[in-house]
This record gives sequence, C-alpha cells and structure tokens, in this order.
Amino acid sequence: MIDLHCHILPGIDDGAKNWDESLKMARLAVSEGITHILATPHHMNRSWINPKQVVESLTSELQDRLDTEDIPLTVFPGQEVRLHGEIIKNINNNEISFIDETNKYLLIEFPTAEVPAYADRLFYEMQTNQITPIIVHPERNHAILKDPNILYEFANRGIMSQVTAASYLGKFGKEIEKLSFQLIEHNLAHFIASDAHNTTNRLFYMREAMQKLEKDI
Repeated sequence: MIDLHCHILPGIDDGAKNWDESLKMARLAVSEGITHILATPHHMNRSWINPKQVVESLTSELQDRLDTEDIPLTVFPGQEVRLHGEIIKNINNNEISFIDETNKYLLIEFPTAEVPAYADRLFYEMQTNQITPIIVHPERNHAILKDPNILYEFANRGIMSQVTAASYLGKFGKEIEKLSFQLIEHNLAHFIASDAHNTTNRLFYMREAMQKLEKDI
C-alpha cells in the first residue's frame, strides 16, 4: 500500500515528536502493509512553515535511518499545504513540494471551519498552470459537512480529494463517518490516506479501511 498523507517527519509540526517516534510510526506502517509513504508536514499553517528544502533534507535523513534499522519502507517528501493566497508565488520560488515528480498534483488543506471564498479563483489559477489541487480530509471541514455540494462543484472542475482512513472508520464520529462513505460512494473521493500523526491516537488504520472498503464498495 501507498500512503499519500502522513506526518512522520520528526519535530516540525504536530506529528512525530522525535526520531524514535518516527521509527515507531514506520514500523507500525509496515505492519499494516504500507510500503511507501509521502511525508507531508503542514506548510503555511499557523507557525508551521516547513519549506520544501527542509522537508527534503529530513526525508532523506529518515530514509537513511529506516535503511539502517532494516525497516522496509520508502519515504518521499511532500507537504500538506494550507490554502493561502501566496501559493503560486511560493511554487515559483521553489518552496512547495508536490506529491509527484511532474509537479502536477498538490495536497491542499482548507481551514477547519470554512472554505475560503478565494478558493475558486486560486484553484482556477492553479489549474491554468497545469496543477491539480487535491483537497485533503474534506469530510472534516465544517462547511462541507453542512453542504457537501461544495465539494461536488470542485470535483466537477477536475479538483480531487482525499478522505482520511480514520474518518471512514468512524474515529472522528458518526457524522464524519457517514459523509466519508457518501463521498466515496458518489465518486467524490479519489484517495484514502492515513493522515497519521503518531502511534497513540492518530494511527494509520489503512489495512482496516481497505477491508471496510472492499465490503462497502
């Protein structure tokens, strides 16, 4: 399995606190059948900046540690980019990590409470630059929870989305679980990823989610 959203890099956001926790997360991921992880720390979210060069350096060091410990996991650098007005500028300044080597797909996080009004204009600008936004955990956004048609309109324009495995399994409550299933059922979710942060309360749940997906769909 491939996990496209994970906070496994140590000490740079609300994910793994140190290298020991990063390695514990890696072992847990392997135990679930995950072979590749995109390391996606928060970018431009509160005090978490985490420019591309920092993420790449930490990812390289993590891979070295994984290899030394004989943990069969491959990690790649990425970011969970909080929606902000300077995204295009930051891309041009080489501060943004895409999730693919062609620099076409980008993980975008909305604020929890809303979908900013400028998202339409910014997404249009990104798409005209051949960049496809992937909205992460839309099922946990309060505005989309209230009106899922918001996500439907984005999807009609070729914008993609990623549901969190824990959401689909009901770990964030019944309302979010129900919406997660509806998004998957109606082809409004294109990826399932872990958004794992640690080995205590924000786990991977990927194997369990895949098993549930096979039964539901």
